[in-house]
Amino acid sequence: MPFTAQDTVIVVSGGTRSGELEAITVPPARHVIAADSGAATAFELGLHVDDLVGDLDSVSPRDLARVEAGGGRIQRHPAAKDATDLELALAVAVTLDPKRIIVLGGASGRFDHLLAGALLLASPAWAGVDSTGTHVEAWLGRARVTVVRGSAELAATPGELVSLLAVGAVARGVTTAGLLYPLREEDLPPGSSRGVSNEFTRESATVTVAGGVLLAVAPGEMGTHVLEER
Repeated sequence: MPFTAQDTVIVVSGGTRSGELEAITVPPARHVIAADSGAATAFELGLHVDDLVGDLDSVSPRDLARVEAGGGRIQRHPAAKDATDLELALAVAVTLDPKRIIVLGGASGRFDHLLAGALLLASPAWAGVDSTGTHVEAWLGRARVTVVRGSAELAATPGELVSLLAVGAVARGVTTAGLLYPLREEDLPPGSSRGVSNEFTRESATVTVAGGVLLAVAPGEMGTHVLEER
């Protein structure tokens, strides 16, 4: 079922280079949360910031003033804290009880931040979110990362690459439809490359998992095997 603006909350992470997301079309959302300097990216994308969250050590005074002038809520946290600005922003998003959370961010910058952010999406802290039907995904530059708990439908161009990565524990009973190399009730352990470099054979694919969590990572690049077969 397609998501509506009322279903969707957008979280804009910090650390994104100017222009890195200019090619994307941001779906309509009822609420936008910026994590620190994510405010600059949000404004670049033409979004209204409803909440600005973080220690605010990276947001410019101009963007901070713009959020306040637009009626946005400022949630300032200490610089010495146990959670990243993105995690704090996701925690705010969850309180809004959305059906869909989209994280917008870049694929450049510090690798540790990028990796931590991707793993954060699959954190047990959000397990209760997914059980109520919330769909969690991230658009990181050209890449799309979707959390799969139970089942998820992925949209793409036929021939596009996708990798299925278990996080935290074994993803059990993984079954796919619409991918070149199907999985049928297979187990994917974390640290395995078994699910890497699959390809879409049509414009959508379904991934189901009987237990555990997967990250479905579509890097925004085309494979070669589907195209070779056509």
